[in-house]
Amino acid sequence: MPTVLRIGTYRFHFYSDEGTEPPHIHIATPEGECKFWLEPVRLAKGITPLVLRIIEKLVYQHQELFQEKFHEYHHH
Repeated sequence: MPTVLRIGTYRFHFYSDEGTEPPHIHIATPEGECKFWLEPVRLAKGITPLVLRIIEKLVYQHQELFQEKFHEYHHH
């Protein structure tokens, strides 16, 4: 995973197995990772801040179910 740039706590990088996707950049942060398309610049998959807030609320509402299913799948 080649690092292209570091700015403060942000590390901009690629993954070596994604050459068939449109140009994009991953950004690792202390809070997690995100991905931006580069042509045009936008959050990957076109998720808007409004949609992200809706999804975040849903994740909070269903957190226990998601955790249960995650552990069920990964620790069977």
